[in-house]
Amino acid sequence: MKKVGVAYGDALLEYSFGIDHPMNFYRIKHFYKVFEKTFIESSKMDEILLIQPVIADESIIHLFHTKEYVDFVKKASVSGYGYLDYGDTPAFKGVFEASSYVVGTTIECAEQIIKGNVRFAFNPMGGLHHARRDSAAGFCVFNDIGVLIEYLRKKYSIKRFLYVDVDAHHGDGVFYEFYNDKDVLIVDVHENPRTLYPGTGYEDEVGEGEAVGTKMNIVLAAGSDDTIFYKKFDKIKDFIMNSSPDFIILQSGGDALKGDPITHLRLTPKVHYDVALLLKEYAKSVGCLGPLALGGGGYNNISTSQGWINVINAFLQD
Repeated sequence: MKKVGVAYGDALLEYSFGIDHPMNFYRIKHFYKVFEKTFIESSKMDEILLIQPVIADESIIHLFHTKEYVDFVKKASVSGYGYLDYGDTPAFKGVFEASSYVVGTTIECAEQIIKGNVRFAFNPMGGLHHARRDSAAGFCVFNDIGVLIEYLRKKYSIKRFLYVDVDAHHGDGVFYEFYNDKDVLIVDVHENPRTLYPGTGYEDEVGEGEAVGTKMNIVLAAGSDDTIFYKKFDKIKDFIMNSSPDFIILQSGGDALKGDPITHLRLTPKVHYDVALLLKEYAKSVGCLGPLALGGGGYNNISTSQGWINVINAFLQD
């Protein structure tokens, strides 16, 4: 067993809405360069497994998404015209296949964990947390997180999940699609919804019915830095320590970091290291699977890549 699996391959560069769009292939290309310099060129690969991208079968995507929506994406993928939502997520030729690679690669990372080939894993293109079961949103076509949860339930009877999201944007496509599900525990740290898309994720939203108390939003005011984040860190820790999951997922979006062009937070990559380390140590202490980390957003390539490198470094610590 190697410590960390990292999804690495050109197929993940295909999920790109054009060079003038924030979600473009340069993000992943830049990360690969930093990753190569940090680990491959410095002979630090002994504990890292490179995971080749895998395309998801359509039947797997249907575990979360409606057939009507998947068919809509397939048609748009052929024409390459128009938008998949109200203006943030343009269609392009091959968008169905590119999105299917994101889903399949996230699932492959989980499979490598379950099979015992790696202890932890990271998919830099994963974490598309805005897509709903029947619609695209916020640069997200298929919600690989939602698909993963339904896939692991069906194939491995994994019951209880902890999902931690530190992307600057509220992960509404995960939060609300599992809002009534007591076995999906969510702590979502994000910028105040009054100042940032998608305008959701208030702290009084804690789940409904049997799921009351299984959801937590941590709201950071625009301009918040590490000092503000760490004042709330104990609350995050307490939620995690009482979660008792079978599988942990981390959405490690880099757009909460200082210098991001479309958000207003000022965190440093130390936050990514500390959150990843906390989840890793907790998983080891309770004997659950994961964390599986996903890249999420992040549109300053330098800071985002450093945040993701910090996640990998945290997973590599003894």
